Amino acid sequence: MGDEMQTRSQERTTDLRERTADMETGPARTAAREGVLEELGNVLFESLPRSDQRRRGMEYVQGLLGVEGRKSIRNISSLFGGEAAEQSLHHFISGSTWDWSPVRRALARHLEECSPARAYVLRPMVIPKAGDSSVGVDRRFDPGRGQMMNAQQAVGVWAVSEEHSAPVNWRLYLPETWLDDATRRRQASIPESAAAETMDQCGVEAYLGLTRDWGLPVRPAVMDARESEVASTVRRLQAAGAPLLLRVSANLRLSATDPGLPRSVAETELTAHQLMQMARPLRQPVIQRRPGGPGAAHAALTAAVRVRLPRRGGRRPSWCRELVLLGVGENGGRWPAELWLTDLTDLHPAQLLRLSRLTRRVDRDFAHIAERVGIKDFSGRSFSGWHRHATLASAAHAVAVLSGTADVVEQQPRRSA
Repeated sequence: MGDEMQTRSQERTTDLRERTADMETGPARTAAREGVLEELGNVLFESLPRSDQRRRGMEYVQGLLGVEGRKSIRNISSLFGGEAAEQSLHHFISGSTWDWSPVRRALARHLEECSPARAYVLRPMVIPKAGDSSVGVDRRFDPGRGQMMNAQQAVGVWAVSEEHSAPVNWRLYLPETWLDDATRRRQASIPESAAAETMDQCGVEAYLGLTRDWGLPVRPAVMDARESEVASTVRRLQAAGAPLLLRVSANLRLSATDPGLPRSVAETELTAHQLMQMARPLRQPVIQRRPGGPGAAHAALTAAVRVRLPRRGGRRPSWCRELVLLGVGENGGRWPAELWLTDLTDLHPAQLLRLSRLTRRVDRDFAHIAERVGIKDFSGRSFSGWHRHATLASAAHAVAVLSGTADVVEQQPRRSA
């Protein structure tokens, strides 16, 4: 009985200490977030010409971080004065003329100064919609739900450093049903410069916006290209001098050039899966660390072989440099479990594997931070409004990670707009 009472007493003491720590750190965490928001806001909104615009920008980011439930303009405005604030914020996002591009550029540069990116991860985003009036909405098949649905599609470019990941640029996919409809284009204020492009092209153009247009350092472009036109993506990135690491499908055809493979397959077109089956004897263990602190590590298996994209019309494209196909698996598991294609031929497989795992960090931060600050929650119809919202939601994401308060962003129920 005495031991049981002592255990209960210890549990009560621990609980009291935890609650006291929460009370003590709560104000400190709030102050940290407000301090980062003020510093970042001064940088972000420098390009906005009027003080009322800068104030609205700060309010919108504050609302994305703090309002409960869906991050709609109505809910955000409830923190700042009700109906009048709602009208002002609605105009600021959907009807004003401020340019979101300098704000994004300032965000990307600030993050680069705080913690230089190791790579840029290109990640698609699907936004389910209940109706069809939001800009870019089209019918698409959702494999997860097994049904057709209305949705917007976009590609985000995420700057991933040693400490965090954050979206810094976005490109909204516009299907031909919007681009070829003069009425829809006019109602959504789609700019004349917007032209038809694939999702792959959206991702590459969003990446090039950072390096070509904003002058940020060139970093490896990492993306899942299993459903992409790989040759086109490689061509566009290599033409821009951008290193690449692409996850590819098992049936991608490549030409083997690696001396470690049988001579009989030299310059022969094979699928990526076939090449990795031949490379099985070349596998080497690579230590991978998992979240969880010391001891949270295991050995993965990797094999790397040199390849080229296959010839077309009897000749190989002049722009295509030699590539490396990286296979990844686990002891006792399926081989290969993953396939990656890269022109980072001087990196060790362990370094390539660590780069590939940045996609997992982005997926985690997208779910735990970006969605919580409302990246999918814009319900307006205009092209500019969507981009302004995405820009400020990216800023809210950055505030959460830079202040160390990502875990206290208000959770919201997920539902279609």
